[in-house]
Amino acid sequence: MSDTAGESLADRLVAANFARCDGVLHVSGLDLRGLAETYGTPFFVYDADLFRRAYRDLAQAVEGFAVVDYSVKANPVPAIIRVFRDEGAGAEIASGSEFAASWAAGIEPRHILFAGPGKSDLDIEATVAGGIGEIHLENSEEMARVAEAAGRHGVVQRVAIRINPGPDAQGGAMRMGGKPSPFGFDEEELEAIVDAVEAEPRLRLSGIHLFAGTQGLAAATLLSQWAYGLSLAERVAGRIARPLETVDLGGGLGIPYFSGDTALDLGAIRAGMPALIARVASDPRLATARIVLEPGRFLAGPAGLYVAKVRAVKLSRGSRFVITDGGMHHHLAASGNLGQVVKRDYPVTAVVDRGGPRSPCAVVGPLCTPLDMLARATPLPDLAAGDLVAVLQSGAYALTASPTGFLGHPRPAEILVDGGTAREIGPAGW
Repeated sequence: MSDTAGESLADRLVAANFARCDGVLHVSGLDLRGLAETYGTPFFVYDADLFRRAYRDLAQAVEGFAVVDYSVKANPVPAIIRVFRDEGAGAEIASGSEFAASWAAGIEPRHILFAGPGKSDLDIEATVAGGIGEIHLENSEEMARVAEAAGRHGVVQRVAIRINPGPDAQGGAMRMGGKPSPFGFDEEELEAIVDAVEAEPRLRLSGIHLFAGTQGLAAATLLSQWAYGLSLAERVAGRIARPLETVDLGGGLGIPYFSGDTALDLGAIRAGMPALIARVASDPRLATARIVLEPGRFLAGPAGLYVAKVRAVKLSRGSRFVITDGGMHHHLAASGNLGQVVKRDYPVTAVVDRGGPRSPCAVVGPLCTPLDMLARATPLPDLAAGDLVAVLQSGAYALTASPTGFLGHPRPAEILVDGGTAREIGPAGW
């Protein structure tokens, strides 16, 4: 999904995922203006059918090779986790709170995996006591603390080794390995770490975890990373002289956010499956393993919109500024302040756009900082106070990745639309 002449990324995303009726943007048949009247602005709205579509499309693309779990960090609202649970997903978590949210959503603890470089004693205690399926070890101190917790609870805890792979496995917009990293054990020390885990009677080494990068849009890169992960799994299984139970190949599947981005080609992913399936089937060390992909952004991102109301429009030295009641305190990623080096615009659209002329404008929020800018030069029609704008691709890494307490503005509503019915699912609805 790349831009074509006269058609913006926002236009393409609206056409692919939503609908306009007489120029008015709808989510699953519901007019966004009506949602704004009911719930107030700004708000997040999520389409449950789009969550399901993303999950099913990916699950079908990797069928026979891997199962798909949901990375809860992308959006941890239990109602959203529950949508993916109902599709058959387990959960990948990064904290005790996400463990509780996943459990509240109905995911059995044995279907939950726990990764993260700085797990607290409370997190380890809660997850071991709760019967979590697997804890992914990231450093030697953590290994010892998990073993101690397992001893206190009289269990042998299933663990995986998270591996910081070498440079051959790298790719994606944000590389997670191949360099000094707080994440996992360096590939160069893999055998020594395997031996250390095997020597601990309160731990059972059941798998490995590889996460080479995030926001990957190239199918060939992902397929190469997954093949590399299988090589590491074979190496570990050979060292312990028994088959592995879990091979977690991570997430990292991306979605288009910026002009020029091309959507991940699931057809190319599907075309790469026969070789990977044959490789797994031919190796008894891997043939019975649960091979896992655990994306978050890919599953949740396209289903969400962040909708804000225009408070004022002004011209300043020839530039148009659309000032809204939403901003970086709710959507830090869209402002470019969550990891972007060069700040680029997320796709933004007017909720009412009947096809008139558009011109570039900056969309800014109400905060007293120049960082509070949701778009810098996005093409929008003429707007006035009371109109609505929507930031697309906002279902993942939005509200919970943002400084909601900054300057004391109210928290936005979060709304799930399912089967033509809307309900609030934010904190009050948990």
